[in-house]
Amino acid sequence: MMTAVAERTSTPATTPRKASRGAGPLLSVLAWIVGLGFFFPVLWMVMTAFKTEAQAVTIPPTVFFVPTFDNFAEVFGGGVGPYLLNSLFATVASTVLVLLLGTPAAFALSLRPVKKTQDVLFFFISTKMLPVVAAIVPIYVVVNYLGALDNIWTLVVLYTAMNLPIAVWMMRSFFLEVPKELLEAASMDGASLWRSLREVVLPIISPGMAATALICMIFAWNEFFFAVNLTASRAATVPVYLVGFITSEGLYFASLCAAATVAALPVVIAGWIAQNKLVQGLSFGAVK
Repeated sequence: MMTAVAERTSTPATTPRKASRGAGPLLSVLAWIVGLGFFFPVLWMVMTAFKTEAQAVTIPPTVFFVPTFDNFAEVFGGGVGPYLLNSLFATVASTVLVLLLGTPAAFALSLRPVKKTQDVLFFFISTKMLPVVAAIVPIYVVVNYLGALDNIWTLVVLYTAMNLPIAVWMMRSFFLEVPKELLEAASMDGASLWRSLREVVLPIISPGMAATALICMIFAWNEFFFAVNLTASRAATVPVYLVGFITSEGLYFASLCAAATVAALPVVIAGWIAQNKLVQGLSFGAVK
């Protein structure tokens, strides 16, 4: 009788485990299908970049073709260099400013809370609720009054303001995962607040800071609305350059795909280099 009871009690525990083993390969296949579905437009863009304009618009699409580098030669010969430099400078400078300003703010709102912390957090995130198209007119008036139109530093300031709320919220969640006992121990050893932040806290949350920096870089690199309305030639960025391929004569698909591939390559390389830090940062604190 005891044996029968033991068999009845053990059966429900093993059945879900067997079912989960059977569902594993199916979920893996489904994940691959979804991943390839998201990646296919990027793959098709890169393939089209190596086609001629005639091959790029054929119906049905041309799958097998002889690759050509003429489109990339046209992109680099068309003066993409200054646009890339402007995007690189605006992205890197704004990301550095975001980290310099957002790190103390996130630290104060997590491990060293201030009065009305929730109100401060809501104020930060409320700045993202205003549509950018509703703010472009006053921004344009102010920038024009200051004589800062077509100035790369204008984009740096705007990109910093655009990414700072997101960075504060992200880094605050990382700071909250740091045990307060570490700060208390550092304080007992005579470390100042800034030394504790620099030598104790920041090394722990460095993956989170890397993830925050990469996301801010992606947002700044891809930003188009401010760049197209506040720049002309000297401070124009890569997204503005891509618009030049849409002409009254039509849309040049192959050349546009080549330019888009060149524009996406720096962000892809940055993400590939920081992929380990990115995964650690996005999963920081997820597993106790």
